[in-house]
Amino acid sequence: MPAISFQSVSKTYPSARNGPLKALDGVSFDIHAGEFFGLLGPNGAGKTTLISILAGLVRPTSGRVAVRGYDVQADYAEARRQLGVVPQELVFDPFFNVREALRIQSGYFGVKNNDAWIDELLASLGLSDKADANMRQLSGGMKRRMLVAQALVHKPPVIVLDEPTAGVDVELRQTLWQFIARLNRAGHTVLLTTHYLEEAEALCGRVAMLKSGRVVALDRTSELLKAASSNVLRFKVDAPLPPELADKARVTGRIAQLPAHDAHEIEQHLASVRRAGLSVEDVEVRKADLEDVFLEVMARHGEAPLPDRPAGDGNPPRAASVADEAAAVEAGSP
Repeated sequence: MPAISFQSVSKTYPSARNGPLKALDGVSFDIHAGEFFGLLGPNGAGKTTLISILAGLVRPTSGRVAVRGYDVQADYAEARRQLGVVPQELVFDPFFNVREALRIQSGYFGVKNNDAWIDELLASLGLSDKADANMRQLSGGMKRRMLVAQALVHKPPVIVLDEPTAGVDVELRQTLWQFIARLNRAGHTVLLTTHYLEEAEALCGRVAMLKSGRVVALDRTSELLKAASSNVLRFKVDAPLPPELADKARVTGRIAQLPAHDAHEIEQHLASVRRAGLSVEDVEVRKADLEDVFLEVMARHGEAPLPDRPAGDGNPPRAASVADEAAAVEAGSP
């Protein structure tokens, strides 16, 4: 029995201005018990809508979703007990301190005498010294840790992490991933969405990629990396690349990266740089990583938007999609 099963899930939002918006279009895949699974895609791909349906916050237009065999619509109470969801948004109750909020969250699921597990969560997530602090006194990173603790307080067998490290520091990332990896080794199933593709590559055994509400790739992470069509030539340059390279390069600041299938293509790229009178530094050739695979897959299915990258403060920018906004409205409705 799969831990999570999506069966032909579609979601269409009505729109008087532009006509119906199809956020999901026949999404089908299973996540096996004990997997660490990645759900990737550009903004607006339908990831948040899919997770909102899984959590019971949004009703699908068609299709079925089940958590450990429990239908999220027909068996909603039991399906919710199986899930712990860490949302993107920082949501907290300002009237309670950290420990009180976790005790109340335990009560939602009928869990009594849960202080030992609450203490373990606080220690594992670096919140022990904040146990008596009011939620309003926590920094953004501490609030993010608190969301993780709330999602795990009832010991759910299935954990959903919706961009959990967006806007957090390196220390929290390391602490969070060590703790989640330990839970995964203990048998918990983990579903992760992230724009940090290096995290997905390091953590996820299998990955699904969404584009415009459809699954465009689904395989083991190792197989996706093996299927990458090229290596990558990487170097630093202080001026714009010549047009014949700029069209196919991925440029981040001074760093330019170009696909290179063989030594001959590497030499062609470098010759073009020399002819343009540019000087380069730190030249290296590396194997394609999951970000390269992601861009290649997206390019095969239309225009290839770059995944969100950390901005100057280390936070990946996120543009809310129409589907996300509609999901938020529906989630707030009875």
